[in-house]
Amino acid sequence: MLDNNTFVSMITGAGSGIGQAIAKKLANAGNKVVICDQNSKMLLKTEEYLENNQSSFKSITMDISDKYSLEKGFNQASKAFGKIDHLINNAGRTLIKNATEVTWEEWDEVMDVNMKGAYFLSVLFAKEAVKKNHPAAIVNIASTHGLVGISGRSVYGISKGGLIQMSRMLAIEWAELNIRVNSIAPTTVLTPSREISLPEGKKRDCAKARIPQKRFPEADEIASAVYYLLSSDAQSITGHTLAIDGGLLSE
Repeated sequence: MLDNNTFVSMITGAGSGIGQAIAKKLANAGNKVVICDQNSKMLLKTEEYLENNQSSFKSITMDISDKYSLEKGFNQASKAFGKIDHLINNAGRTLIKNATEVTWEEWDEVMDVNMKGAYFLSVLFAKEAVKKNHPAAIVNIASTHGLVGISGRSVYGISKGGLIQMSRMLAIEWAELNIRVNSIAPTTVLTPSREISLPEGKKRDCAKARIPQKRFPEADEIASAVYYLLSSDAQSITGHTLAIDGGLLSE
């Protein structure tokens, strides 16, 4: 599905980190890209790269936790190029807090972005794909926290586990509609924001020590996995979760 430059890929959370790497990868492959983020300033560096690369893109400020903003943003994305072939649900919110200290408001903030927003954006995308009668693919960026237990990450891990199950459910429901749905579960990726929350020192060393390869995957590796799952080489792959974890889940 990435065999020519007619494909349009929509990426949420494209202002930095993994989302930015995905946008660059797909644009470099010749795709038209729709880059989305809640903060318009966050999109500036991605926009600058795409402009310098002479890529065809549309930049949209949208809050996927808000129904009106999500629907407005998707409509803008759909009109920009007349269709959307790929949706990458990358926008996410983390929470590092003991379960007994989590508030109702914090639960909602994480779930509204990581699950609710991704779900309803996927539904809008699927309806549009069916309406325009073309094959489509969704890749959800989950986490190894959605596959294993870890202290202090309960809400985040539950949301990512739900996203993985969402991928399975929608993959089955939409298989006959020619819409593939998969997820990717990375271990820690040292994006700019993650470098702040996991500074050099004992905490970072402990996180790295848990990974058998003793290295953190790069954002570009996640982008390459997204590229593969969207490509025609993966046309029979749907409902799966690809862990990019340096062997973490094998122990």
